[in-house]
Amino acid sequence: MEQIITSVLTRTLIAGTPLLLGTVGEIISERGGVMNLGVEGMMAVGAVSGFAVTYTTGNPWLGLAFSMICGALFALIHAFVSISLRANQVVSGLALSMLGLGISGLWGKPYIGKPLAIKMEAVNLPYLRDIPYIGEIFFRQDPYFYLSIILGAGAWFFLYRTKLGIVVRSTGENPRAAETQGINVHLVQYLCVMAGGAFAGLAGSHLSIAYSKSWIEGLTAGRGWIVIALTIFSMWDPKRAFTGAYVFGGIFVLQYLLQPLGISPNFLAMLPYLTTLAVLVFYGLSLEGHRKMHAPAHLGEPYKRGER
Repeated sequence: MEQIITSVLTRTLIAGTPLLLGTVGEIISERGGVMNLGVEGMMAVGAVSGFAVTYTTGNPWLGLAFSMICGALFALIHAFVSISLRANQVVSGLALSMLGLGISGLWGKPYIGKPLAIKMEAVNLPYLRDIPYIGEIFFRQDPYFYLSIILGAGAWFFLYRTKLGIVVRSTGENPRAAETQGINVHLVQYLCVMAGGAFAGLAGSHLSIAYSKSWIEGLTAGRGWIVIALTIFSMWDPKRAFTGAYVFGGIFVLQYLLQPLGISPNFLAMLPYLTTLAVLVFYGLSLEGHRKMHAPAHLGEPYKRGER
């Protein structure tokens, strides 16, 4: 029984890693005042680009880095359309998601059914890995897990404990006031959106390089949309993102645990998305008004320099 619990918790952390990375990236983007619903597309682009580079070069770290670059560059499209052209951010994000899924399907065709010859090995931390139960769960994970912890904690520290973090949050709350303090609002928003894209690309590459170690079309399987819900669930706070990501990671693992009980596989596949809807409905009913959800006040609203 103890071995089963240890295995479930280990797999929960693995399944929650891409959700945590994507959520932290979306929080940074939305804290800057730009809503990006294209997370699914950016994750797909990151997954296929990371896999392609890893497969070609045999270097998973190079694939990881390239996935972040591709995610950031892909997010740049949304930044230009929604910030410079001041287009509707919801429409732009949805278009970006569909574009990313289409491009990833096209780019990935040559790699379907081709497993990686080299994989990103788990990091066994000396001494810590030998701690009973805890060592096996937390200290024998792949590098993506440790990177997600560092980046998640770093994002919280950056947003709430640094001057630049105050600049980002003030841009999302009141860009007009930020501009009067000499802040280049559009530059901050561009950087936040691109950072969110880099995180999404990194999340996608985890799926193809470390999680499945292969590429198939639709590999992201709607995780980008769960990231959007987790951003709301976490109330735009990276600390809360840890809880949400691992809870939903556990729900993904739950699918496989319940299959032997004779429950419909189709129903089990719906569990993460049914939970996503339940979370959104709960927040919609229990929290009154935009501000009580702690969302940035200027989220989703295009800003024109010099407006008063």
